[in-house]
Amino acid sequence: MKAIFYNLLAWVILPVMDGLAKYLSVDLPVLQIVWARYFFTVVITLSFIIIFFRKQLVWTSKPKLQLFRGLILLCANMLFFYAISIISLTKALTLAFVAPLIVTALSPFILGEIVGYRRWLAVIIGFIGSLIVIRPGLIEFNLATLAALGTGFFYGIYLIITRKLHTADSPLLTLLITGVVGAIILSAYMPFSWIEPNPNQWLFMFCIGLCASVGHFFLILSLKYADASKLAPFSYFEIVTNVIIGYYFFSDFPDIWTWVGLLIIINSGIYISIRERSRVVNVPFKGP
Repeated sequence: MKAIFYNLLAWVILPVMDGLAKYLSVDLPVLQIVWARYFFTVVITLSFIIIFFRKQLVWTSKPKLQLFRGLILLCANMLFFYAISIISLTKALTLAFVAPLIVTALSPFILGEIVGYRRWLAVIIGFIGSLIVIRPGLIEFNLATLAALGTGFFYGIYLIITRKLHTADSPLLTLLITGVVGAIILSAYMPFSWIEPNPNQWLFMFCIGLCASVGHFFLILSLKYADASKLAPFSYFEIVTNVIIGYYFFSDFPDIWTWVGLLIIINSGIYISIRERSRVVNVPFKGP
């Protein structure tokens, strides 16, 4: 029960970050907002680690993989923040939900996993759901829509790399390294695109980093009490908070076709999660 509570709490907090980012994108460059997400995440996470986990922290055994993971997540965040600056929060998140489908589609090639025909069918159906949301040829297909899909692609690769790292490094260390990678790269670019924020904007920028830190902390905490495969379906609760924020603060409400596509994508993702969990459970123990 603790695992579900912490996991759902994370999916309530993280969409608040998205809403703040969309609000700030009216006046500030998208890359500056992404920089704030990374910079303040590093400040908050590093402070937390120094105070509570300094003696327990061990340096990574896979620095190159950690670096690559950080770069991939940076790409996903830049694309998503760009997408929500133009299209609705719900549409952007719905398209980003193709990430689990990407994981399944790429796992045979990157992880060497065997994917059965049922999961391949779920992947195909899920991508049909994304086409229903996009409706190519019926509505304008813009770069923001493509960026939202790109978010799902890069986040899927990020999840695959995380699978490789989850037994190697501390989750907090992984979170810190990911933040440092993004903060350093974006800080080098900031002198060329910086717009001086006013006090309120500075506060919102800090809150973006705070939401990212606290949200990911609760995600990490939930994984202490349950396996990731068991918690995966609860990640779709994010859309509930997302819709509420989009409706009350930006007057955005999904149309019927977005809901249809969303339900197809979510059901495909949940089915894949259930199949993966049963596959792990049914693997026979071969002994040492």
